[in-house]
Amino acid sequence: MRSNRARLRAGVSMAATLPMLAGALVLGIPAAHAADHPVRDLLAGTKPAWATAKADKGATSDGAQVSARVYLAGRDAAGLARYAKAVSDPSSASYGKYLSARQAQARFGASKAQVAAVRAWLTSAGLKVTGVTRHYVSVSGDVAAAEQAFGTQLHNYAKGSETYRAPSRAASAPESLNGAVLTVTGLDNAPHQASHDDQLPGPEAVFKNAGPFSSYYGSNTASTLPDAYGGKIPYAVEGYTGKQLRAAYGAGSYTGKGVRVAITDAYASPTIAYDAATYAKQHGDAAYTSGRLTQVLPKNYHHTKSCDASGWYGEETLDVEAVHAVAPAADITYVGGASCHDDDLLDSLGTIVDHHLADIVSNSWGDIEANQTPDLAAAYDQVFQYGAVEGIGFYFSSGDDGDEVASTGTKQVDTPANSAWVTAVGGTSLAVGKDDTYLWETGWGTEKAALSADGKSWVDFPGAFTSGAGGGTSRTVAEPSYQKGVVPDSLAQAYSAAGNRVVPDIAAIADPNTGFKVGQTQTFPDGSQQYSEYRLGGTSLASPVIAAVQALAQQARGGKAIGFANPEIYAKYGTKAYHDVTDNPTGSPLAVARVDYANSYDASGGLLTSARTLGQDSSLKAVKGYDDVTGVGTPAGGYVESYRRR
Repeated sequence: MRSNRARLRAGVSMAATLPMLAGALVLGIPAAHAADHPVRDLLAGTKPAWATAKADKGATSDGAQVSARVYLAGRDAAGLARYAKAVSDPSSASYGKYLSARQAQARFGASKAQVAAVRAWLTSAGLKVTGVTRHYVSVSGDVAAAEQAFGTQLHNYAKGSETYRAPSRAASAPESLNGAVLTVTGLDNAPHQASHDDQLPGPEAVFKNAGPFSSYYGSNTASTLPDAYGGKIPYAVEGYTGKQLRAAYGAGSYTGKGVRVAITDAYASPTIAYDAATYAKQHGDAAYTSGRLTQVLPKNYHHTKSCDASGWYGEETLDVEAVHAVAPAADITYVGGASCHDDDLLDSLGTIVDHHLADIVSNSWGDIEANQTPDLAAAYDQVFQYGAVEGIGFYFSSGDDGDEVASTGTKQVDTPANSAWVTAVGGTSLAVGKDDTYLWETGWGTEKAALSADGKSWVDFPGAFTSGAGGGTSRTVAEPSYQKGVVPDSLAQAYSAAGNRVVPDIAAIADPNTGFKVGQTQTFPDGSQQYSEYRLGGTSLASPVIAAVQALAQQARGGKAIGFANPEIYAKYGTKAYHDVTDNPTGSPLAVARVDYANSYDASGGLLTSARTLGQDSSLKAVKGYDDVTGVGTPAGGYVESYRRR
C-alpha cells in the first residue's frame, strides 16, 4: 500500500496489524476439481483480475516457496456484519450496544475446533504452520504443497513490465471445514504495499519552508508579484497551529479528555517523544502528561528498503502532533506496523481491535483501488466490522492525487478508504482569518504556475495539476445504505445502475499551501540532527484532524464511544453541523503565492516562486451539497455540540 506523504513537500501533497475480515467471501459453492478434492468451497476473489489467459507465462516451479495467510471466517461471519451495521445505526434498537473485545471474539471469532481443523488440513497438504492468531493461520511451503492445499495451480503472469505468481483459478478449501475459511492471501506475490501520500520529508534530509508567509490567510499580500485571477494574491500561510484549527472546527471548550485515539502507520519515529513534546511547548499546546502518548511496536521490522522506512517517520510525527493540537487532552496510542505491506498493516489494526486500544483510529495511508484484491478487501473489512461491534471507528485519508488519472491514467479511488466500513476523509484548502476566525474552505486541488524569468508573469497560469484530495466512485464496493438519499445518483451510479460506494464521507484541512506546521528532528547538510519546523498538508493531515474532532465529540456525549461513525455522519447531513464546502466560496477563483528553497533548506541554491491555485482538483468538484472532494462537508461550530444531545 502507499503512504500518503512523499510528494507534498514540493507542493504535490501528503495524504497497519492483524486482519479480521469482512462479509463472507467464502461462498460455500461446491466445485469438483479432482478426485482428491471431490467437493470444495470456493474462496472467491483469490484469482486476481490481472491473471488472464493472455498474460499467462506458464506454471510456477513446484519448488518455489509460498508464504500465505488463511483467514478464519469465525463462528458467524454474516452475523458479525449484521451486528456491525445495527450497532452503528442511530435508528436501530441495537445502536451503541457495543461488545467488549472478549465478547466479540466469543460470539463471532473462530472456535478452537475450527482452528484445529484448518491447521490439520494445511499440514496434511505439506504446508508448515508458521503462526496462529485469532484471525488467521499463516503457512509456508513449496508451490506443490500450496496447490495441493488450495485446489488450484499457480502460474506466472505478466503484469505491466513485471511477472508475478498467481492462482490460475480461484483457490478453494475442503467442504468438510464447514465454511471455517474466509479467504487466503499470499498466493499471488504482486506488490501490496501502502504508501503515505502526504508531503513530509524523511528525517534523513532536512526540509524547510522559505518565506515570505502569511500568519493567517490573507495577512501578507504578494504586492510585488504578478497578478493572478485579476488581482494580487496572498502569500501561503506559514502553517496553521492547533489554536487556529480548533477555532475553525468548533472545538469550543472540549479537549478530548477521557478519549483514546490510536494512530497506525508503518515503522516508528525514534524521536517522536522529543519532537511531540518540543512542538507542544513551542506552540502553547498542553504538555504531554504521563501515559498521554504511548507506542505499541512489533518485535521486528521488515522490508525497510522497499518501504522507505525513514520516510514514514514524518507521517507518525504529523499524525501525533495534529491529534494533540486539536484534542490536547486525548490519550494517543501509536501502533506501528512491521512494514508497509498489507499483512503487517492488518496486524496493527487487529492489535487495536483485539485489545480495544482506542475508540477512534486514524490511518494516513492507502493504495489505489486497482491494486486491491478481493481477498485483502475481505481481510480489511472483517477487522473493521469487529471494530464496529466494539465501538471502534476507523478513519482513512482519501488520497492526494485527486481522481488518480494524472498518476495512474485511470480514474479511481483509494483503498482502504473505499471500504463501506470506514470513514473516508477528504481534503480542503482552509482560510482562517485574523483572531482565528473561520473564513471559508474550498475543495483541495492545486495547479502550479512558476514565476517567469523576468518576474513579470506566471508561466502558463494556472499551470498543471499537482495534487488534490482523493475521491470518486468505487468500481468494486456496493453503495452502503447510509449514502442512499444523500449521495447524488450521478456519482453513485457512475459504474453501476445499482450504485457504488462514493468517497469521501467528510473532510478537513489538507492543502499544503494552507497547511499545518509540524516539528520533526531532521538531518541537516552538515550531518547534524536538529529539531525544525515546516508546513505540510495532504489528506494525511485531514484524517488525524477529523479523528481529533471525533475525540472532542465523544467527550461531548459523555465519553460514550461513537464507533463506526458514517451512519451518524450522514444523518447530520444538511444541518448546521457542517460547513458546506464549494470550490468558489468567495465568488471568484483563488490562489496563493509560494516561495520555496531550491535545495529544500536554505537560500544558497536560489528560490523558486510559484502561484498555487485553490479548488482545482483534477476532474473532481466541490459543489453545494454532497460531493466527491469533501463528502458531506467539514465540521462546523455545531458539529461537536450535536453529539452532546444524543
